[in-house]
Amino acid sequence: MWESSGLTSQVLWSGFSLKVLVAYGAKLNELIASPNHQWWRFVTPMFIHVNLIHILVNMYSLWIIGPYVEKLYGSAKFVVFWVLTGIAGVVASYLTVRPALATSGLARFIFKSMDEPSAGASGALFGLVGVLFVFGIKFRHELPEGFKRAFGTGMLPVIMINLFIGFLGRGFIDNAAHLGGLLSGAALAGLVDYRRPGESPKIAIVWRVLQIAALALVAISFLKVAQNFNAPQSPQVIHITARDIFLNYVNVLNQAHETVAAVVHEGDVSRVDQTIQQLQLTVAPDTKAQELKQHLIDLLVRTKSQASPGPSPQTGPRQEKLDDKLIEEFVTWNKDYNAWLKTTVQTSNQ
Repeated sequence: MWESSGLTSQVLWSGFSLKVLVAYGAKLNELIASPNHQWWRFVTPMFIHVNLIHILVNMYSLWIIGPYVEKLYGSAKFVVFWVLTGIAGVVASYLTVRPALATSGLARFIFKSMDEPSAGASGALFGLVGVLFVFGIKFRHELPEGFKRAFGTGMLPVIMINLFIGFLGRGFIDNAAHLGGLLSGAALAGLVDYRRPGESPKIAIVWRVLQIAALALVAISFLKVAQNFNAPQSPQVIHITARDIFLNYVNVLNQAHETVAAVVHEGDVSRVDQTIQQLQLTVAPDTKAQELKQHLIDLLVRTKSQASPGPSPQTGPRQEKLDDKLIEEFVTWNKDYNAWLKTTVQTSNQ
């Protein structure tokens, strides 16, 4: 993935492009659904990551949590848990791309307004947390005191803190995948016994077969990625200045203004999706610009949710009237944007 991104150090921290993520197996609903039917994208996303920080954080978490699950359940069950909860997380992510439901801050904690590539092992990691949570409750009468504090209800602070972080980062963290992994891990721990001394050889063989099947599924999935691989062209090294970033940002925001005007004055939302996509791919020159961009995206998403299902044969383009509160928010946003633009231009001219 790094080689396909031009082997620049910057991309390791900023993140791989959407084309690279998709080429190497990230989840994208459009490619999983008909007519593409790329089912293997339910499996491969848990093994690829967005950038270097992403994989380091996830692998550190696996290093901390994984050994407990493996010692309690054995390596065969551990592998099966990892693969199944990872898949469950991707399935949950797939099912929650629901623009019509992503209309409020709480709803956007779970539901996504856009079909974007999703990748990472965090769904499977939450699955292991779910396993340890239910294990500690299910076998609390058999556990030493130290284990009681670490597992079961002792896992609640870990779960709550991570869900809170997910709520704060709901614009880019796939919380549905986390919840899907957590719940599936809890369900598996509720059904499966831990590895007791003198476990039946027949049971051990069954889990070994399931382990091999899980690993085979992963191998076949990545074989399908290779067979359908559409190699991204290695980008040429281009030196982009701060001025270039600023001018591109302003250009995209000016185009977004036209979309907003069409929405507010004509009720025409035909260009909203395209504008949101352009905004998401645009680099903001500073923190305030990033806040303005994200606020505009949120406003446009909410605008789309108010739109009528389609054009009317009599009136042509959609003519759904926006509520006054949303229009006021657009006006306020425009004032904030103009204030930022004026300040930024004055600063650059000094």
